[in-house]
Amino acid sequence: MNDNLTAAPTPAAASGAAAPAVRRTADGPCLPADGAARAQHVEDLLGDPFAEDNPHGQRALLAADERRQAPAATEDLLQRFGLGAEFVPALLGGRLTGVEDLAQVLRPVFRRDVALGFGAGMTALFAASVVWTAGDGRQRRDTARRLLQGGRITILHREFVHANAILRGEYSARPAPGGGFVVDGRKDVVINADRADAFVAYVRTADGDGPDSHSVFLLQTDRLPSHAVHRLPRVRTHGMRGAHYAGLDLVQCPVPADALIGRLGEGIHLSLRTFQVSRALVAGGALVAGMDSALRYAVRALGDSRRGLVLGGRRGRVLAGVFADLLACDSLAVAGLRLLDLAPEYALIPSAAVKYAVSALLHEDLDELAAVLGARGYDRGPAYGGFQKLVRDLPVAGLGHAGTADTQAVLVPHLHTLGHAARRGAPWQEAPAALFTPGAPGAPESAFDFRRLNAEPRDPHHACDGLLAALLGAAARLEGKRDRGPRWAALADLGRALAAEVHHLTQRCAALAGRPENTGPSPAAYVLVDRYCLLLAAASCLAVCENAAPHAPHGALLAEPDWALLALTRFARRLGLEVPDVPDGVIPDLAAALVDRYRHGHSFDLYAMRLA
Repeated sequence: MNDNLTAAPTPAAASGAAAPAVRRTADGPCLPADGAARAQHVEDLLGDPFAEDNPHGQRALLAADERRQAPAATEDLLQRFGLGAEFVPALLGGRLTGVEDLAQVLRPVFRRDVALGFGAGMTALFAASVVWTAGDGRQRRDTARRLLQGGRITILHREFVHANAILRGEYSARPAPGGGFVVDGRKDVVINADRADAFVAYVRTADGDGPDSHSVFLLQTDRLPSHAVHRLPRVRTHGMRGAHYAGLDLVQCPVPADALIGRLGEGIHLSLRTFQVSRALVAGGALVAGMDSALRYAVRALGDSRRGLVLGGRRGRVLAGVFADLLACDSLAVAGLRLLDLAPEYALIPSAAVKYAVSALLHEDLDELAAVLGARGYDRGPAYGGFQKLVRDLPVAGLGHAGTADTQAVLVPHLHTLGHAARRGAPWQEAPAALFTPGAPGAPESAFDFRRLNAEPRDPHHACDGLLAALLGAAARLEGKRDRGPRWAALADLGRALAAEVHHLTQRCAALAGRPENTGPSPAAYVLVDRYCLLLAAASCLAVCENAAPHAPHGALLAEPDWALLALTRFARRLGLEVPDVPDGVIPDLAAALVDRYRHGHSFDLYAMRLA
């Protein structure tokens, strides 16, 4: 990755026009153009989640979950806000200019209810992103109009051999005698299948499992005969019970020719392109925000204990460690989001690594928090009931084991590429600092363009891996900070150990690359995926610490070594490295910073936004 990662400038940028302070959607309210400001607006709209009289608080959300219903009042509130406009590019009348901004806007929703975040929001983006990427003018306009007017659109995934119920079942299409297509098939578990008015469907159009086996269609119910479209009853799910999972059965359904998105046989190619956005948003929107709330429940439980909010002993170590992990995971997630904004053509591999690492790390942390909560982790009341709901909902958000297999399918081939590059002695070039500065402006007047997403791994200037190179660079620069004190010296030691692990990883990848091509993936490759993703998380963590502005609000914590030191110690132990305990005082100081954010009502992620 080069140092000039920028999005293509819009005409406004070329003319030097100033960005508007507010943005009005085609039929919606006038709201701040800045994503962080809109995120704060959503946070304030939703209100204090623990206020008893808040119709959008935990009492109401948990009651709806018990009834297996979507929280109607909160969905109505989000519709009045115009949440659908967040998923529509600004050029089509919406508010979407960047993926990082969108993740920030969604976090207040996901902090309260993961099922609500998917059911009332992000699933629509997963579907619409295919239209924004390859749709023609009519498809783009129709989809934009539908979302801006509060309509619902959802996605019908293709079936995976290694899958759960959400991905099981598929549709097939054959040419119709008079033109167009006839679609048949059934899926039993589709979010919003019972209430969507448009579906983006991955449909089999050729036999076999080749790259041209599937195509994508925009199925708009007002253009289909009602006798051929059968909405099946809702399905009871263990997690995300308030989300509307139901089935859709298409029986010899005639579909017009202009419903085809992109070219015939382009479905798998389009999924590789658009899943990059989905993976980054699941990690940076749903998972990080959900874990923010899970950690808050654990801190609250200690505050309600007989001893009060005292973070000493084992519980203090657990909460400080999870806090460090959350900041580190957010560092990786934000790097992935900002890469999509600044250079989406290079995001294929990093987006898969982000989803894989964040899902795995935060799943471990959820188990640690459950031990701290103890019996309160099973409480179903408004004070703590949200925790057991998160335990059920977050695995569904990541598509569980199928999500892991999906990301591994992208990452394993990349390790072979990394190995070949290492064998050739390809140059290393660091990813730019712009990826590691959360909330910083992107390219002037740029707007995220889905059409720049690429399905082929691209590594500019033959760089072996820009994110791994960032770890090597940060580790080298830490050597010059040893005289700042024992904590910086300990961080430098960790940086040196992890840099050595980077070189060891590339040597093992080079050995993989030397295997005969017809032998298939080695089991060792899947182990290396874990190590590779942990090293990318460590790289992002060090880079965020290095580039943090100490005088910015809450920037002092990120610019100091404590959180990075504890996070990297935990990463190193996961890698099986022998590392010393962190210096005295690190864990109490980090626990105190956690308590400070809790007491002053700020989120635990990188942005530390003010909570309602």
